[in-house]
Amino acid sequence: MSRAILQVMIRGRVQGVGYRAWLEHQATTCGLEGWVRNRRDGSVEALFAGPPKHVADMVALCRHGPPSSRVDSVTSETADVDELNLRRAGEAFSVLPTV
Repeated sequence: MSRAILQVMIRGRVQGVGYRAWLEHQATTCGLEGWVRNRRDGSVEALFAGPPKHVADMVALCRHGPPSSRVDSVTSETADVDELNLRRAGEAFSVLPTV
């Protein structure tokens, strides 16, 4: 079974609108591993790992976000499996502190 790992940056009105909680719920529902965190520049950064179709579907969902958000751009790039180590121990998907 193949596995994709993508690191995603979401820009727009994506902080203070429940974006991270929404994204965590969506990723967990899709059975993905990874993490999400706010960045000091106002963007949200996420890492998704799982079946390629599920990861691609999650990136597509990021372009819409929760109802109170406004997504201006979503960029993604292939990431290394080591990036998954940022998750909290025992969690498949983590909400991490702001960087």
